[in-house]
Amino acid sequence: MFEYARPLHELIEQLRKFPGIGLKSAQRMAFYLLGLPAEEVDRLVQAINEVKSKIFYCSICNNITDVDPCLLCTDPRRNDEQLCVVEEPFNVASIEKTGVYSGRYHVLLGSLSPMKGIGPDELRLEKLVSRLKNGNFQEVIIATNPTMEGEATASLICQLLKDLPVRITRLAMGLPVGADLDYADQLTIRKALEGRTELKS
Repeated sequence: MFEYARPLHELIEQLRKFPGIGLKSAQRMAFYLLGLPAEEVDRLVQAINEVKSKIFYCSICNNITDVDPCLLCTDPRRNDEQLCVVEEPFNVASIEKTGVYSGRYHVLLGSLSPMKGIGPDELRLEKLVSRLKNGNFQEVIIATNPTMEGEATASLICQLLKDLPVRITRLAMGLPVGADLDYADQLTIRKALEGRTELKS
């Protein structure tokens, strides 16, 4: 059975660990890297090393940053009355790209998943509660993913915050723009019905 040279084989195996990367994609990436000039490979290695050594979590919101507090937490133009709770740092980027939200963020760094050993303590939910108690927030927008884990996390957050004087909202879920109703699953249709909005003439 054919095998690549050991260094190339090891590179392919490491690339396969990336989310969504299978064997064939890993092989293509490995051969692409093999064909790059040495200085470009050095720049890639340097960029990876800098990300690992210079990026950390903001002490206030848990977003990734290279300064503490992060730029979003120190921006005076942002709305101090809204707090959007997301699962991961890349969710912040997704919301920011819409250009319609200008409040603050809180990143959980995961969602409830007993199978993976992630419970309330791992999400450090007491930090979220403390932040709300000590801030001027009027609304908490729960923007966890529409998965079983995300829904469980949203429910737990609602329970923890029920006695605080803040409005708790959840991102609307349902049919994406351009979707065909015939191809939507039952859960998506149910969420779309529950989150329907009134059309005013």
